[in-house]
Amino acid sequence: MPAQEHKITNADIVPYDLYAGERAERKRVLVAIKKLRRIEVGPLATFYFENFETMLGQVQEMLHIEKGGEAQIPGELEAYNPLIPQGDELIATMMLEIENATRRNAMLLSLGHVEEKIFMEIGEDHVKATPTDYEDRTTEDGKTSSVHWLRFKLTPEQIKSFREGGEQIVLGIAHDNYGHMAVISSQSRAALAKDFS
Repeated sequence: MPAQEHKITNADIVPYDLYAGERAERKRVLVAIKKLRRIEVGPLATFYFENFETMLGQVQEMLHIEKGGEAQIPGELEAYNPLIPQGDELIATMMLEIENATRRNAMLLSLGHVEEKIFMEIGEDHVKATPTDYEDRTTEDGKTSSVHWLRFKLTPEQIKSFREGGEQIVLGIAHDNYGHMAVISSQSRAALAKDFS
């Protein structure tokens, strides 16, 4: 954990009118940041690795769209600050993206507890993801959610290996009904390495 916690405060939030004027440019910059933080694992799962910038962008968008003003800010900070990495971890939003509603329902029913089967391999080391606490990850009938928030806690040695680039890094899902892995590219790896402090 860094000496100073990474979190969004009221001081980071741009007032509504100013944000409205800068919105297009801010979104353009954020798209470039997100591009290297997006990793597909198999045909259905996409991981979006979050950081301060992506979460601030999300908060600003929610405030812009919902127009809740100052009263809305505490709720948005409570929702999105826990998804900002704290220096010794990576945090990802995993989305199971299936356009066809019938197929989506069938797939989600077959992927119960998938959030407990996510991992990252850093060379020989196996890092199991921890689902972020929230309700209804998998319902009683075995249906998983299409969105999951996952935390990868790394040791100092693993962080060193991640940064130095000597070891291959693999992101994977080891569910009986969905077993896929993807090698993290050197460009994405460099972008994610900035989350460690």
